[in-house]
Amino acid sequence: MIVNRLTTLRKAKRWSLQYTADRLGIAKSTYAGYESGHRRPSLETINLLAGLYDTSTDYILGRVDYPSKDITTESPRVMELTDSPNMNLAVDGISLSEEETIQFIAFIRAKREVEIYRDKQNVT
Repeated sequence: MIVNRLTTLRKAKRWSLQYTADRLGIAKSTYAGYESGHRRPSLETINLLAGLYDTSTDYILGRVDYPSKDITTESPRVMELTDSPNMNLAVDGISLSEEETIQFIAFIRAKREVEIYRDKQNVT
């Protein structure tokens, strides 16, 4: 997973292997090894990569599917959404209506229920 993510992030920036390696202060062959899967970056390097690409370590490691930083990394508090949210959420720069926000919350709840059901099926 990390191999694909690093390549995608670098190419999205239109950076060469050499330019990326120089920005990290490592040899081009070392960085190329990360992208090819022949080398594994240390946790410190993964953190540097997240900063370089302005993404989260979770995205690089394949734990989340979206490259933007997690809101909890931006702010130490966690925001909780309820059926009557009093905050503005936006997708692609367009604010969600109250109805869209409620639908979003319902989707997440349903998704979690499906995951719980799948987990129970895998245990038995």
